[in-house]
Amino acid sequence: MQYVFHYDQVPSPDRDLLGGKGAGLAEMTALGLRVPPGFTITTGACRAFMTAGTAPPEMWEQVRGAIARLEEQSGRRFGGGGGIPLLVSVRSGAKFSMPGMMDTVLNLGINDLVAKELAEWAGNERFAWDVYRRFLQMFGKVVLGAPAEAFESVLSELRARREVDSDAALTAADLEEATVRFHDIIGSTTGSTVPVDPLEQLERSVMAVFTSWENRRARSYRRLHGIADDLGTAANVQMMVFGDLGDDSGTGVCFTRDPATGEHRPYGDYLPDAQGEDVVAGIRNTFSLEQLGERHPDIHAELLGVMTGLEAHYRDMCDIEFTIEKGRLWILQTRIGKRTAQAAVRLAVEMADEGMIDRRDAVLRVDPGALEQLQRPRLEDRHGVEPVARGVAASPGAARGAAVFDADRAVELADNGDEVILIRHETTPDDIHGMAAAQGILTSRGGKTSHAAVVARGMGKPAVTGAAALDVDESAGKMTVGPLMITEGDLVTIDGTEGLVYPGPLPLVAPTSIPELDTLLAWADDFRTLGVRANADTPDDARRARAAGAEGIGLARTEHMFMGERLTVVQRIILSEDQQEREVALEQLAELQTDDFEGLLEAMDGLPVIVRLLDPPLHEFLPNRHELEERRIARIRAGQDDADLARLEAAVDRWEEANPMLGLRGVRLGLVMPELYLMQVRAALAAVAQRLAAGGDPRLEIMVPLVSTDEELRRVREMIEREVEAAFPDGAPHLPVGTMIELPRAALTAGDIAQVADFFSFGTNDLTQTTFGLSRDDADRTFLPLFLDQHIYATNPFQTLDRKGVARLVEVGTRDGRRANPALEVGLCGEHGGDPESIRICQEIGLDYVSCSPPRVIVARLAAAQAALGVSSASASV
Repeated sequence: MQYVFHYDQVPSPDRDLLGGKGAGLAEMTALGLRVPPGFTITTGACRAFMTAGTAPPEMWEQVRGAIARLEEQSGRRFGGGGGIPLLVSVRSGAKFSMPGMMDTVLNLGINDLVAKELAEWAGNERFAWDVYRRFLQMFGKVVLGAPAEAFESVLSELRARREVDSDAALTAADLEEATVRFHDIIGSTTGSTVPVDPLEQLERSVMAVFTSWENRRARSYRRLHGIADDLGTAANVQMMVFGDLGDDSGTGVCFTRDPATGEHRPYGDYLPDAQGEDVVAGIRNTFSLEQLGERHPDIHAELLGVMTGLEAHYRDMCDIEFTIEKGRLWILQTRIGKRTAQAAVRLAVEMADEGMIDRRDAVLRVDPGALEQLQRPRLEDRHGVEPVARGVAASPGAARGAAVFDADRAVELADNGDEVILIRHETTPDDIHGMAAAQGILTSRGGKTSHAAVVARGMGKPAVTGAAALDVDESAGKMTVGPLMITEGDLVTIDGTEGLVYPGPLPLVAPTSIPELDTLLAWADDFRTLGVRANADTPDDARRARAAGAEGIGLARTEHMFMGERLTVVQRIILSEDQQEREVALEQLAELQTDDFEGLLEAMDGLPVIVRLLDPPLHEFLPNRHELEERRIARIRAGQDDADLARLEAAVDRWEEANPMLGLRGVRLGLVMPELYLMQVRAALAAVAQRLAAGGDPRLEIMVPLVSTDEELRRVREMIEREVEAAFPDGAPHLPVGTMIELPRAALTAGDIAQVADFFSFGTNDLTQTTFGLSRDDADRTFLPLFLDQHIYATNPFQTLDRKGVARLVEVGTRDGRRANPALEVGLCGEHGGDPESIRICQEIGLDYVSCSPPRVIVARLAAAQAALGVSSASASV
């Protein structure tokens, strides 16, 4: 088997075989660009290494042959022995660009003999010692595992002794001393020595590339970006060219367009008399490309020509690394450039307008998940402030405000005009009002699918969850992290895009308006066949969602409307033994619910609004029994009457459940306490009547939650239809009644249930919990991160729809439901409705729509278009 391919002998630039870097180098060579010669060791060799634990013997034979050919091509000699020394770089290069892979090793092939020959060739002893110490520093750290800080400590000491700020100001003697000391560091910290034989250096470096495929950084990156573990990486071996040979040499990195904004102009940095890592290390101030043009106009013009040619060839913005060696321009690497979400949108639209790509390509160029960042504030600059804690990047954007540890207190301070960050161990539905009032949410427990994360994303608020380093004391109103204590009122900043927590107020940048986004989404709408609705519980959320392009409300969760000040009214309905008191409370709540529903219908006038009847675990509406007990004991000790608290405690006792998530909730609550559901239906119908009277076009739909049998739905539907007839005796508007499919039994008996339902909406949050037998919040806090890290679960099932289990139930339920009721409309309203990969699965199954939180509507529109085009969202450029 052929494991080694020279850049000029590749039949086709196959990224699967050669990796992205190798394919790019071969392609540039074929285009006639001046590329330093070299060869690629294929991903197949890496896979063979992973299987057998050792590289194929024939691979090393091919590598030695490739080195011999490289000597012929370059006119240089590997290992010295006369003439110009041949040094090489070794880089990893998987099919997909992966920042978690091994760092590059430069200047490989040097030893004491080669260093002397290098100095003679360059006429510069300092240059040779600089090359040598750089190699030891990289090889020692990357291949042998020596601590990077030990090398930097030596350089810092030498700079201080010489009283200079840059390594470039160190003398040949300084660098010779560094080389000697680096050898000592490697020996003392690793127990190894750097091989003198260049071929052995090469073998060790290639093995380090292959091994790096399984390092923790690489595995984490693959998991985050959905990259398969069995692809393997290629290794690229390329002749070194040197940018540190004087003022007529240098190195740089450029982009064919601005990667931050997408502006159509060359963008990049150049550093004279330097090697490549100096540019990215930031140890010297770089020059702009315009300054390169002033110093070397011919080279600048040649570089601009290369940039134009590569962009035209790849039909995308390119990231290019180049070196100038003694007045000659060499192109070291090119790849499709990383870009911000803002730049991705602008580039896609402008390149389509320029005729470089078509609209289909433009839609496929942008990662849907990145669009959510465009709607949130972000950190302008950290100003040297280090984060005090790191957690899960649960909801993107940045927020700052006064620390507050209680939801009621958050509302109180927000009403006074203060910006607050709500900090909790973890949030519960009782905290909804405080979360709504806060600028952002920070928890010490939980993950990306915890209550705090899900609600924050739905509200469009930044959130950091699972910041385990924080010791939160909610009752005392403080948190500590190391020696730092933060109490109520102290200012903090959170970055939900990165999952970081900072002390004090850092400056924020408001979301940027991008005119091209509307154009891109309009093109996406032309391609997509899947509808996109929003999960919205308030008129403000509904208006935001409609402005983002939502085609209705797929889920209005009425239990979210019952918290805060309304909670005591609900408690009177549930706990009161006085029928008259319950009726008064029901009437009071009905008036509030009518206003809620009217606001939603008005905001979505002419579009469907699916209202889900009450579905809380009952305990969320009840007073805490332990708190009641403490209050009653305090009264007894004070000699006060505790009869009312005793009655309340007894009532709570009656309704308390051992497992409330699987207890009296959803349709069961509606059948046991029908007055609650009847109140909601009457309020919804009153809202419809008021909108009709105002000349509106209300499209109300009622959804019954947690149905597991067709008889449950039949009975509630009969209740609803009686109320409709009473509210509209002269003929009612069309008012579909459906159910949320969130239990495995409901999915498996969908044929029966569909005969009673006008629509299904798959509630995949609970369907995932009941299918896996998981509590989402508990799993996030305990074992789920471990399961993901150890590949027990390939993906987080609460973030991306589980294809083999949960999605299979959705597929069966959809198929059987439509067979029984061909007019059945089928959607999905779980958290997965905003996840691009889950949307692709929904497209495959053939759902009618997905519903997601308002900030993710634009994400879903683009993802649905990519799904309709038959392309996984994971393959979009950025």
